[in-house]
Amino acid sequence: MSSENTNIDEDKSHNGKPISKIEISPNEEYLVTYSEIDHSFVGWNVKDEGPLKPELLIKLDSDKSLYQISISDDKKLAYIDNYESLLKIYMKCDNENAKKIELDCDDNYKYCYCTFNLEGELILHEMKDNIIYIYSTQTKNDKWNCKRMYKIPEDFNIISISKYNNLYLFSNNSVYEHNLITGKSIKIFKDDEEIDYTLYKKNIRISRDEELIFIRINNKLIFYSIEFEIPFASLDINNINNDIQLHNFMYCTRLIPLLIPLLSGNIIKARYLNECLDRLKEYDQLSKECQTKNLPVKIRVTTKYAFGVRDGSIKKIEHEKILAKMNLKFKISDKIIENWYFDDDFGTSNKITEDWYFDDDLKTNKETYETNDLLNIIFINSYIGTIRELFDEIDNSENKEVINKIKKEGKLFTQKKIEWKIKFENGIINLKVFRVHKLWVPICTRKDNISKNQDLLGIKFVNESDIIILTTKGLFIYHFNENNKYFYLNYFYVEVNDGDDVKKEVFLKPTLPSLNYNDLKLYDKWILYIKDNKERLLKYGVELLTLAIEQHNLDLIEDIYKKCMNYCKEDLENNRKFLSIITSTMPLLNKCYPDYISRYSSETNMITDTSFYSIGYNNSNLHLYSFSQYPQIINLTKSIWWCKYNLSMKIFKHRKTPTIIFMNPYIKFVNYPQKYNWFKELIRPQSSPFVKVISKDIYKTWNGETLIDFKWNNYGKHYYALIWIVYMAFLGCFTVAATISQQYIDEDTQSQLLIASIILGFIHLSFEIRQLIYDPIKWIHNFWNIFDLIAFFLPIYTSIYWLKTNIKDIKLLSFSCLFLDIKFLLFFRVFESFGIYFAIMISVGKQIASFLVVLFIIIISFAHTFYILLSPELNFSFEKNTNNDDPNNPWNITPSYYQIFENGTVNQNQHMIKLPDGNTNMFVDFGTALFAMYLFLTGDSSALSNWTYKDNPSLVILIVLFSLLIVVYLMNLLIGLLNNAIEKDNNKVSYLVEKAEILAEIELLYLLPHQRRWNAWFPEVIYYYADVDKVRQKIKEMINEGEWNTDEFLELKQNLLNKLKIQYNSVDETTLQNMLEEMRYLRSNLAQQ
Repeated sequence: MSSENTNIDEDKSHNGKPISKIEISPNEEYLVTYSEIDHSFVGWNVKDEGPLKPELLIKLDSDKSLYQISISDDKKLAYIDNYESLLKIYMKCDNENAKKIELDCDDNYKYCYCTFNLEGELILHEMKDNIIYIYSTQTKNDKWNCKRMYKIPEDFNIISISKYNNLYLFSNNSVYEHNLITGKSIKIFKDDEEIDYTLYKKNIRISRDEELIFIRINNKLIFYSIEFEIPFASLDINNINNDIQLHNFMYCTRLIPLLIPLLSGNIIKARYLNECLDRLKEYDQLSKECQTKNLPVKIRVTTKYAFGVRDGSIKKIEHEKILAKMNLKFKISDKIIENWYFDDDFGTSNKITEDWYFDDDLKTNKETYETNDLLNIIFINSYIGTIRELFDEIDNSENKEVINKIKKEGKLFTQKKIEWKIKFENGIINLKVFRVHKLWVPICTRKDNISKNQDLLGIKFVNESDIIILTTKGLFIYHFNENNKYFYLNYFYVEVNDGDDVKKEVFLKPTLPSLNYNDLKLYDKWILYIKDNKERLLKYGVELLTLAIEQHNLDLIEDIYKKCMNYCKEDLENNRKFLSIITSTMPLLNKCYPDYISRYSSETNMITDTSFYSIGYNNSNLHLYSFSQYPQIINLTKSIWWCKYNLSMKIFKHRKTPTIIFMNPYIKFVNYPQKYNWFKELIRPQSSPFVKVISKDIYKTWNGETLIDFKWNNYGKHYYALIWIVYMAFLGCFTVAATISQQYIDEDTQSQLLIASIILGFIHLSFEIRQLIYDPIKWIHNFWNIFDLIAFFLPIYTSIYWLKTNIKDIKLLSFSCLFLDIKFLLFFRVFESFGIYFAIMISVGKQIASFLVVLFIIIISFAHTFYILLSPELNFSFEKNTNNDDPNNPWNITPSYYQIFENGTVNQNQHMIKLPDGNTNMFVDFGTALFAMYLFLTGDSSALSNWTYKDNPSLVILIVLFSLLIVVYLMNLLIGLLNNAIEKDNNKVSYLVEKAEILAEIELLYLLPHQRRWNAWFPEVIYYYADVDKVRQKIKEMINEGEWNTDEFLELKQNLLNKLKIQYNSVDETTLQNMLEEMRYLRSNLAQQ
């Protein structure tokens, strides 16, 4: 390798030899070219204005064909050769020769892809082990260090890696996108036809911006919406009619720089290429020889420029100047797009396209592109600039003249071959469209009365089909679809407050204000439009279903529910997001119509997001193992040696079992709102549907169980262990200070332990207070919260009291230790073997609470009765012997002792008497009387044994009544109720509900706001493995118990039964018997007639 003579002739880069490859840096600041004949790399600083000047980077000594090259913004070059797939890296410093760079983890690996990302890091794909390496380009001793590593599943092939850290993969006729930073994976497209990746991998190209992803596979072009996560259009680019549709699409959406790289051999691309050549000729950037010959040309399209390669030189052309010649009205927005290039290898010719094809007036005999409604939603935010201009023109005299005419008699606006008539009176918007066909013929009308108290302020046409109307009360964007002759209200914003007018400040953000619950209430037509329109339902379905629930509109609720299910069944792979409309409104459904949650849980059990189930072989310990992404990209960064992964695979190599992958249907159920305020989140955090809905109906299926397991394995167990450790420190400090005698511990150490107890106690107490602030009513109704408050507060108070007074209050210490010890025991409820019993205790306690209240009132009644019957009537004193005739006087009923003489006679005078106390007659005080009844309930009747029963028949009657009613009847009834309640809650569902409560508490109180938005912990979709044998067993149990629901996803579930060889007829014997009885009844009626 050599790099002498870096200053080269501008017109003779690569010594005049043709350029073979071209690549541009991630931030489009530097461009590199390579000539296979000259074996040289030449760099071009594309930031400079004017003609680009080349500089020699390196010249290879060997004659090698290169597979791929990549360049960074700071002149770091990486390339992979075609023969050995080895990687070479060179770094060019100013006025210095290029230096070769080594990699710390490289051991002559073979690579098939290399690129630099926007952060300047080098991303490599190693072939043998299918691993992604990401290297820092900070040079130390001419070496780069590896920062991250990712393992790609074996059955996935890499298509490309973008500078935005997006990894594009191909498997099983599907294309996936995986972001290496966020960990989020999405399936972009799946083809029903079999695709051989080895044959077509060069013809798979991907381009994207912030809103759309475009994929070209062979001759098919697919459009994918990132916001809605669905592919919404597919075109065959070899079809001339589709070319017309594609041109119209690019015309309306300003996406030519994004789409041109994908359109090799396409007429639109040919037109773009010719326009590039025309611009070069216009500015004399082509030699005379080149202007007369149709020489091969390469074009590299970037965000703002197109770079043309001809005659060994690079020419830079602005998109704006090219697109202006292609009759596109919209300016190019600063989109985030991938860099692609194309050349004559794809069959592009320099033939000039027919002028009619790109004229403004498309021939009427050509097929018109039917605009997809989803496009109108996606690009509605592109009108924000036009809306601001509309506000600025309100006081314009010309605008006022137009507005006055519209108000008085209406006004005509001609847009090519369409004429609009707009009239505005009494707050009503009247729209009418005419089409020229010798005469102007009306083809569509619309009348809207959204807000009566409004006045017209301005009108603006965006194109032939879209119009923006601004009034004092709101903004309205209409779209006219010529194919179905219908007006669509694409968007509206209305000021809800009666006294306020719409203000420009509302539209200062990059996006239009979203429609909300209040907006939908204003306009019934919009509700019907959303319900019956697939794309609108996808965007506004949550708001619409919320409105239906709050208005208790059962017909609308059922209609939306069925439409979401039907859309999902139509295309399981792409329409699963419709299920999120239902799951996102589950908190409200749980409050008003909980039967829908049970129904949803039953109908979506054991489904997947593919049209059929596939059985694979995986580790035997993966049953009900849940994961958030598919494909499963494994992050090996934290491993000391990534070979640990291979070792673990070898351990389970011979222990594989057939498994099925199911999709958890609770789409976006665990997600938190993306917009948040840090301060508010710390005090009163926003919640997710998972936190708001803790329902047994969710956790009675595998879906709920795997949802809990996913959360627990990802973050729950780590935070729970940390909480437990901090609590044990709190418990240990206080227990040592309270228990160990001062002869074994000095006073200073004891004080330090008490101070530590106060600090740790306040830490726990702060989280308890935050939970109380978040939902006071729910906090009060949860018994564990009351117990936790006592367990934290009592030791804190005892420690402070001890430190301030230097008095060791034994009573406070004993109760504090009691609550702390029991609280320690409660930590075990997170484990299933313990948790079931804790769940039983709480659930049973709630069920018998009313019974216990009744029992308590009866005990109080008997205590009151005994108190009246047995309390002393005359005054007495425990300190002085009081002799009177009161039979209830403690001095009269206290045990007396008499002297017995040797002859057996008894001295009638009391020889000795036991001093009475409060326990001698417990019915002296009502409090002790109540406690005496409690003792009697437990079998201790000593409080009533000081009276002779023969002389007190009323006492005997009360004792019999109490024993029969309370001890015999009610207590045995309580035992029976407890048995029933225990049987009801002695299952795993109750434990999962308790565990869900614990996880919800961890999410809200212990996770930071940004952690609650991590896609790895809170994904939109969760999948899980299930052992085939256990699936068969589970389905048979559900069939026997009548829980196997086939009302929805019938074909999918039948496919599952076929895979598992299970015979099932949804019409059971009972149903057939009922049908037979009904037929007999009808026959008898007919016979009588």
